[in-house]
Amino acid sequence: MSSEADRWYDDAAGPVVRPYAMTRGRTSHAAEGRLDLIALVIAESRSEDAEAHADRTLSPEHLDIVGYCRVQPMSIAELAADLDLPVGVVRVLVGDLLDAELVHVSRPVPPAELPDAGILREVISRLRAL
Repeated sequence: MSSEADRWYDDAAGPVVRPYAMTRGRTSHAAEGRLDLIALVIAESRSEDAEAHADRTLSPEHLDIVGYCRVQPMSIAELAADLDLPVGVVRVLVGDLLDAELVHVSRPVPPAELPDAGILREVISRLRAL
């Protein structure tokens, strides 16, 4: 029979931290409506300050998100995959980083809102005709 400690330890991964521990029991964030799977997370220029906040408010997962997004903007889905975390946890963590103003979120333009390529070709053609 395994002991209580054995249930919280994985030989390959070390101590197991449940997702709700990472989010301090929160399952959503006020900014969640802006944090769908394709929302791009971009590190703010002052994100170098993230390490300074680490001892007080930021977890290692918060710092990982800032680090990934400092290299290039990443979607919520990409962050969840790279961090091997549930999407809901990543949304809460990104919401915390939004509150700390260490990242901002950008939404890609939906294809339905992009101008029709035929219209753009017609405009270019008529401009050349001038």
